[in-house]
Amino acid sequence: MKIRTVKDYFIITLKGIAMGAADVVPGVSGGTIAFISGIYEELLETINAFNFGLIKVFKSGGIKKVWKAINGNFLISLLSGIFLSIISLAKSISWLLENKPILVWSFFFGLVLASIFFVGKQIAQWNYKIFIGLIIGAIFAYFITILRPMVTESSSSLFYFFAGSLAIIAMILPGISGSFILVLLGAYKPILQAIHEKNLQLLLIVAAGAVVGLLSFSRILKWLFNHYKNLTLAVLTGFLIGSLNKIWPWKEVLETKEINGKLIVLNEQSISPYNYAGDNQLFYALALALFGFLLILILEKMAANKSVY
Repeated sequence: MKIRTVKDYFIITLKGIAMGAADVVPGVSGGTIAFISGIYEELLETINAFNFGLIKVFKSGGIKKVWKAINGNFLISLLSGIFLSIISLAKSISWLLENKPILVWSFFFGLVLASIFFVGKQIAQWNYKIFIGLIIGAIFAYFITILRPMVTESSSSLFYFFAGSLAIIAMILPGISGSFILVLLGAYKPILQAIHEKNLQLLLIVAAGAVVGLLSFSRILKWLFNHYKNLTLAVLTGFLIGSLNKIWPWKEVLETKEINGKLIVLNEQSISPYNYAGDNQLFYALALALFGFLLILILEKMAANKSVY
């Protein structure tokens, strides 16, 4: 690998911005963006560098050697992009999801659809075990998309710590959305509100849970990639397929509940755009889905030509 330039790190920051934007949307995983942009395995390696061995590294070489061991320049570039994206886009994406849901979901549907082909073609060898893994992954992810969200007013620190841990695990898995896990737990809106209101106490609790979840689960994921890469890729491809139900643009609301003056959707189902009770915005939806699909192809091309990123 050649030495990275300032331009290289700027592009990594842009990929972080894309990951952060995806993570804000309930139904799209930042892990998907990391995978198709060619930085997924490096991200896992970087996360796994955080261990007690760093104490020995620090004693032998100081901060400079530790920074190199944790791939610090890559990490700070990526995290800066994710942080900037979440802080700046949380409010606007919330508005778009509320006011232009069909268009938003159409774009992400195209994005995830293309990601299925991208992740799937990484599988070097197909056999019955690989197919079974793909089917299990698809069923599992689909089952998650049809679960009823919890309606909770819990203010327990332990609850938000647990929510942060589960969400970050989902975020690094292509196909399973961390923000959708927060929706299921009933923690999405409180955390999004905490970002808007800069509630540092709540955000630090969620962040602590995220750190614990990330450091523990990334080791499992790295082991799976090292020992069962094809099967792991098949399951991840299945996750992406199953997640399509959640991000299908046209929905029929089946059950709602009013909480604190706000109408919360508890149950909905995917329907044909022609059965949608309102303006289905079909032309614009198809255009945005195509744009999302092509965007993945462009990112894939960039990752293939500039794997150094």
